[in-house]
Order: sequence, then structure tokens, then C-alpha cells
Amino acid sequence: MVGASHPVPVAPASPVVPSPRRPTGNGGSAGERTRWWYESALGWPTAPGDPVRLRTGVRFDVLDVPAGAGYATLERLDRTERLDRLNRTDRPDRPVCAGPAGRADGGSPAPGFPVAVRGGRMLLLVAAGAAEELPGLLEWLEWGSLALGLTALGAGGTVDAPLAPPGPAGLPPRPPERDGLHGAAVWLRPPEPGCEVESSLPALSVPGRTGTALDLARLVHTLATQCHRFRLTASGPPRARPVARVG
Repeated sequence: MVGASHPVPVAPASPVVPSPRRPTGNGGSAGERTRWWYESALGWPTAPGDPVRLRTGVRFDVLDVPAGAGYATLERLDRTERLDRLNRTDRPDRPVCAGPAGRADGGSPAPGFPVAVRGGRMLLLVAAGAAEELPGLLEWLEWGSLALGLTALGAGGTVDAPLAPPGPAGLPPRPPERDGLHGAAVWLRPPEPGCEVESSLPALSVPGRTGTALDLARLVHTLATQCHRFRLTASGPPRARPVARVG
């Protein structure tokens, strides 16, 4: 019949397949939950593959030193910071910040940057770009001709992701038999989720730079001194150190 309408066949709708989602901290394997903590809670890029590795040169670089020299460096920096804090209490022009200890915005500002241990090594997080500055700094500080065991990881590098500290929901607990002295990297001073890590990282002092982060030259000089001492006394009896445990 002329003018009659005929139904137009309609293809069945394709089922909607949701895009794959990155697992949250409440599900998945221990490795997936650890990766979620670094990428989502901290915003740190990781490299694909297992075990989880952190990319250096993006948010931070890493100084890798003998653990004995690292502990001695942190002890010296902490003593100096305590003295500085006492001096500041008598100077109204330099008020003491009242934030949580270990954060760059208060409490223990100078040495309060993230530090991890792995086996007999210590990993100190420093500002991105510091790895490129290290050779020149060592030469300027007159340490360039000595073998110190002090190395740096920067752009294009990766480092084992320390075991995530317990606390946030869903994060895998750290097995009690695995710590920084038995091969697995663990946090000695963990980063804080929700805080910008860059403000706490040691960096070169430049005109106009604000904040209370430790000066990179001071850190490298102290590390080099302790690495040299550690190397000279390496043949002696080992000094007992506390096992690095978080939580």
C-alpha cells in the first residue's frame, strides 16, 4: 500500500562493558594494594611489573648510602635541629612552627624528610634533580676523589617501593619477619598521605627559595663525612642498630 510505513529494524544495543578500574586499597593482591597506596594516596608514579618499584626523577630523587653512615647522619642532623629549635625559642623573629613532627611545615622541619632502609643500605629522598647535582657537589665539597659508597638515583631510574606502613584501610600489614635489615625495603620515616612531599625534601639553596627543607649541600657533606668514617671502620665490629619498624 502506497504511503504505508514499515517498521525499521533496530539493531540490539551492545552491552556496556565498564572500563577496567585500578584496584582500591580494599581489594586485590598485596602488590596491587601497595601500588594503590603509592599512586592514589601519595600520587607517586610507579613502574609496571612486580614487585612494585617507584620512579625516581619525577617527585623526588634518592640518595643511596651505607645504612651505618645514614643512621649516623640522621643522628647528627637531629641533634643540630634540636639545638636550632632551642635557639629559636629565644628569638621572637623566628617563631617555632607547631605542626606535626617530621613535617616540613612544623615540628621537626629540617631533617624531617622521608627515609627508608633496605638491607645494609639507607635510601634518603631528596628533591628531583639532586642526582644530577651530586657529582658537582662532591667535587665542590672536596669529596670527589674518594670512594664513598654514596650513589644517587634520578631521572629514568627506579627504586624498590618500601613496604607501605600499616594504618590506612586495606593496606597489607608488614610481615614481622621482613624488615630493612633482611632485604625488604621499609620506611624508617614514612611519607604522609595528603602532604606534598616536595616541600620537605633537601634541595640546593637558591635566592628566593622559601620553606624549611634541609639544604642539600649540608646533607651531602654530612653523608660524605659519615660514609668516609664508615668505610674506614668497616673492618671493625658492627655497631648495633635498631631494626627499622613502622607502626
